[in-house]
Amino acid sequence: MIAEIITIGDEILIGQIVDTNSVFISKALNEIGVSVHQITSIQDDKQHILEALEAAKAKADVVLITGGLGPTKDDITKHTLCEYFEDELIQNTDVLAHIEELFAKYITSSTISTMNRDQALVPSKAQILMNEYGTAPGMWLVKDNTVFISMPGVPYEMRGLMTNHIIPKLQAEFERPFIYHKTILTYGMGESSIAMKIEDWENNLPENVKLAYLPSFGKVRLRLTGKGKDKAQITTAVDEYAQKLYPIIGDIIQGIEGESNIITQIGTLLVAKGHTLAAAESCTGGRVAAEITHESGVSAFFNGSAVVYATQSKIDLLGVSKALIDKHSVVSAEVVEAMAKGAKKVYHSDYAIATTGNAGPSKGNSDAEVGTVFIGIATPSGIISKEFNFGQPREKVVNKAVTKAFQMLLEEILKNSK
Repeated sequence: MIAEIITIGDEILIGQIVDTNSVFISKALNEIGVSVHQITSIQDDKQHILEALEAAKAKADVVLITGGLGPTKDDITKHTLCEYFEDELIQNTDVLAHIEELFAKYITSSTISTMNRDQALVPSKAQILMNEYGTAPGMWLVKDNTVFISMPGVPYEMRGLMTNHIIPKLQAEFERPFIYHKTILTYGMGESSIAMKIEDWENNLPENVKLAYLPSFGKVRLRLTGKGKDKAQITTAVDEYAQKLYPIIGDIIQGIEGESNIITQIGTLLVAKGHTLAAAESCTGGRVAAEITHESGVSAFFNGSAVVYATQSKIDLLGVSKALIDKHSVVSAEVVEAMAKGAKKVYHSDYAIATTGNAGPSKGNSDAEVGTVFIGIATPSGIISKEFNFGQPREKVVNKAVTKAFQMLLEEILKNSK
């Protein structure tokens, strides 16, 4: 079953907002065996919408449309749908009652304008999907065996419609294949190097199992995808071939996406020993702490973090010696080690991560080359530090530094756990 997503709105095309709706819709469809073959963004223009609908009909079984359903004149999706389906707008009494209820409950100080009431005008041929969180309903229409589903562009309204109405209706009305993904997380080796190591394994994958490489800043996700009618057979095949990777590249595998990751592994090891963690960040600007606290349950081992971006803050908050900084520069092994020791002391932790470097584009308070990063790890038994040059641009430097810091921390925790 093939789907196409059409997002309508000038605000997407000029970069004023990010199209998160397509991400949510694609993921939700994939989970029920519907394959998204194309995502199209178009402006609020009648002719463009008509052309996009006709083009999608020729390729897709279901077309999901977001945007252009607001009460203002620039929202023209409903009128354009009427033209495309040779239909007319009629007032839906259920939608109108819902609008009146919303205004009575949440907007008591406002009267319902004609513009708001017109949200209850819908194409007569449409099946209405009630929008519990807003005034614009979802609409389900059919033309030449292709289903067209129109939803508001407001993300939480769209998500409600997808979850409560559209996904269940698609599941009930269409036969779909089973799609199963398993994504293996690797750290510390580049995409091409991994491809060389697993070439024989990849060449022997069965036809119904595909591999995709998803590289990003010092880590590569390996996504295995199985597709077919037999759920048990597909799941078994993907899981078996995933397990066959461990003897080949097990040293760089750090978990399974959605099941475990490097933060989860670090946390599990620390909690098992009753140990805690802290961080002191300069060039990474809080990204290490953000990655840690993105996961649930980290309060069991994470004590806190200091973003000591300025040189003076390293002295004042972590107790790094000014003489040490003057002698070795703020971007040095000596300073990053002092930062890690300071964080470990300030937060009363057993382990600490520290980062300092020149992320660019200028050198700042150091003569070290742009892209240079020092990472320090303080442990119960000592301290280590390493120097790296992650090149440019700035985003790459910061993200690679964060990834490498966790990799180094995990290695040290494993050493101390033996």
